[in-house]
Amino acid sequence: MGPFNEGKTLIELVECYRKRYGHYPEAVQADKIYRNAANLRYCEQHGIRLSGPRLGRPPADKEIQKEQKRLERQDASERNAVEGKFGEAKRRYGMARIMTRLKETAESVICLQFLVINLEHRLRVLLFYFLQHLFKSNRAFLGTPLWCSN
Repeated sequence: MGPFNEGKTLIELVECYRKRYGHYPEAVQADKIYRNAANLRYCEQHGIRLSGPRLGRPPADKEIQKEQKRLERQDASERNAVEGKFGEAKRRYGMARIMTRLKETAESVICLQFLVINLEHRLRVLLFYFLQHLFKSNRAFLGTPLWCSN
């Protein structure tokens, strides 16, 4: 068995997306390793925008070139947000220390870690609303402070 190249999985993942949602995605934000000839051809055939700079010369029309740059920046910002969450999960939640041997076990551990990340986020939001409500109700109950009265 030779070395694994994850760039070969893009077509399979896009087809899974189509099965799940009934249509192809508008865009795929992926690493450069996914920008091989087969994936580029597949995405072009199905009207999917694959993130990253276009191959070849830039278009002569400045408006088209400007629109392509805007889409590249948009794709990059969306991808950065996702990569940032993965980085946070690795640093803060220990996702970098997953050492399971079986694929199914690793997938279960990863799913549980994202569940914990989402639960912690919900708890932070809930605590914020609780403290905000508590502060407002205490202010209304206490009225003006004693040192401000005449």
